[in-house]
Amino acid sequence: MGKFNVAVCQMLVTDNKKKNLEKAEAMIREAQSQGAQLVVLPEIFNCLYNNDYMREMAEDFPGVTTTMLRNLAKELGLYIVGGSIPEKSKEKIFNTSYTFNPEGDLIATYRKMHLFDIDVKGKITFKESDILASGEGITVVDTEFCKIGIAICYDMRFPELMRLMALKGAEVIVVPAAFNTTTGPAHWHDTIKIRAVDNQVYFIAASPARNLESSYHAYGHSTIMNPWGEIVATTNEEESIIYGEIDLDYIKKVREELPLLKHRRTDLYRLEILEK
Repeated sequence: MGKFNVAVCQMLVTDNKKKNLEKAEAMIREAQSQGAQLVVLPEIFNCLYNNDYMREMAEDFPGVTTTMLRNLAKELGLYIVGGSIPEKSKEKIFNTSYTFNPEGDLIATYRKMHLFDIDVKGKITFKESDILASGEGITVVDTEFCKIGIAICYDMRFPELMRLMALKGAEVIVVPAAFNTTTGPAHWHDTIKIRAVDNQVYFIAASPARNLESSYHAYGHSTIMNPWGEIVATTNEEESIIYGEIDLDYIKKVREELPLLKHRRTDLYRLEILEK
């Protein structure tokens, strides 16, 4: 299949989990009604991005959130990359993304690998590792369209991870992400463009909308970027859905005309996944 349609639901997340799930369902249904075949939700979409809320709202798998996503994927016949949610596993909590296929099967689970521990003096301090454990696996999932790489937010700052996904066959990389109003204006669009161009993929970055009543202000500006570094779709900080077409033939064209992946000097250097 040469082309398929994607939608990114930039939803406004509040402190009410039930209402967040209702909003996510409504936006997914709206996206499907507009022809989306793959729908992406933002990072931590079922509760506020706040360590206290994430600890309180963490759920086991399967739970109320993942059951909703599974049922919707099956009912509507589409792929859903379920943003991410706080996942409770034994004594640990992970920032986890679940992906379901049109049959409602769970086809990918990704736990955020790089934890967001930063201190930009006078602007923002956040430490995910106070409550979250880090994941250890790289996720590239097979779909009927193509292979899709999945990561979460801070992961996109690490080019090694993005390149490994491309080397594992990813033609699309999806990153639910909640950059903030300090890092977003400085790095958001540039990072998306660089990762798309360097790996010659469609890069889909899905942010929540900006909630000024929350302690953490997301940048918003969800974006779909093509392999040539051109914006397919983007938005501002407000709640919205963006749509874009993924053209797999265009990926092939770009990779043939500018064969970056083929021109790597693997006789001199290589990137490897370490076995643990």
